[in-house]
Amino acid sequence: MKKMLLALSLSGALLGGSAAWAENAASAPIAETTTVAATTTPAPVTGTVEAPSTASTEAAPAPAATPKMDSGDTAWILISTALVLLMTIPGLALFYGGMVRKKNVLSTMAHSFVAAAIVSLVWVVIGYTLAFSPGNAFVGGLDKIMLSGITTTALSGTIPEILFVIFQMTFAIITVAIISGSVAERMKFGAFVAFITIWVIVVYAPITHWVWGGGWLGSDGALDFAGGTVVHINSGVAGLVAAYMLGKRIGLGKESMAPHNLALTVIGASLLWVGWFGFNGGSALAANGAAGYALVTTQVAAASAALSWGLVEKVVRGKTSLLGLLSGAVAGLVVITPAAGFVTVSGALIMGLIGGAVCFWGISGLKRMLKADDSLDAFGLHAVGGIAGAILTAVFASPFIMGDKAPASVVHQLWIQIEGVLATIAYSAVLTFIILKVIDVIIGIRVTSDDERMGLDLSQHGERIE
Repeated sequence: MKKMLLALSLSGALLGGSAAWAENAASAPIAETTTVAATTTPAPVTGTVEAPSTASTEAAPAPAATPKMDSGDTAWILISTALVLLMTIPGLALFYGGMVRKKNVLSTMAHSFVAAAIVSLVWVVIGYTLAFSPGNAFVGGLDKIMLSGITTTALSGTIPEILFVIFQMTFAIITVAIISGSVAERMKFGAFVAFITIWVIVVYAPITHWVWGGGWLGSDGALDFAGGTVVHINSGVAGLVAAYMLGKRIGLGKESMAPHNLALTVIGASLLWVGWFGFNGGSALAANGAAGYALVTTQVAAASAALSWGLVEKVVRGKTSLLGLLSGAVAGLVVITPAAGFVTVSGALIMGLIGGAVCFWGISGLKRMLKADDSLDAFGLHAVGGIAGAILTAVFASPFIMGDKAPASVVHQLWIQIEGVLATIAYSAVLTFIILKVIDVIIGIRVTSDDERMGLDLSQHGERIE
């Protein structure tokens, strides 16, 4: 709990630009996540034997193995990077775009597209170094600002570090784009641009460091294979806070807000499903059995969650909708994300069944309780699914898959997972509120009522679908 409170106390330093964020911790050292290929191999040690014949000699210690690039691993992460980018553009753009009203389709899709552009630049300038450079338990240092020092021979495990940079960039891109689902149809485009620029730096990068960059959650043993905490809980909570701050859409509950074109949503959801193989399978960072298992568990969880959602919807509403099946598949993909490389196929199937039902409740019963206009259910799908997945990871993490790295105690691992969930919720919520409040004071975050009724396509971009 002390670490959670310390994490929250850093918000002021982040927003104020304190140089303390760049300093190394004076406490326990944090291992660097990347290695640089050596240019020379140490010469073997030789000895001379002065005594004749019977004298024995000690074998010289073998030189330390030099990390080497693996072409197979590199090829797989190249493909995975493209697949994860496909998830945002065009995947999420189409998924979200099909669910809004016709007058807001272009503006909704623009959120995903501009996220890809802005986050790409912010990531190479400062995001990557804050996430993955050695720093302290809460944030990385600035030694890799503008990717300084990352040469063509620098390695991260068995892949080039520069490839690891862009692979992780695609995760940051889709995290930001997910948030747009909560603010669709009423947020100023300029305010969204300002928000995501700051949010990647002060929210996404530090939480990534906590889990994957040598920070406190990773050191405590939190399990997050591909981003249940870093991506889904983080973005879903930020989306909910933004939805509260923006307020409800004009006419909600009184006017029809039915999806404009579910065919677009079908295509988008399908691209998300395919792209998720890069998301989860690529997180093995190698072309090996772990990646293969991650692909299978991803497929099984998505399928079981789609059917679980459809069954629950049939019982509750009398019919199984296509949108429900699509949402269920996405819910399963979210739930399995933190566990894809840690659980068996049977574990993935059960997680999918649970995830479909839980996320259906998240976008219906829980949404009504929260009374927030989460337009496209970013919170109900991603935050609720991410929380369920993070907790269930502790339950289903299997020695059959993880070997000696499997948790020794389910109860202990469960607490670590809950600790990560609570810390992420608290930090993301508080920082998101502060960022949006500042932007609201300066330029405002919501369009005028006239602009909203006109539609954001025309009012924000000067174009529309005929």
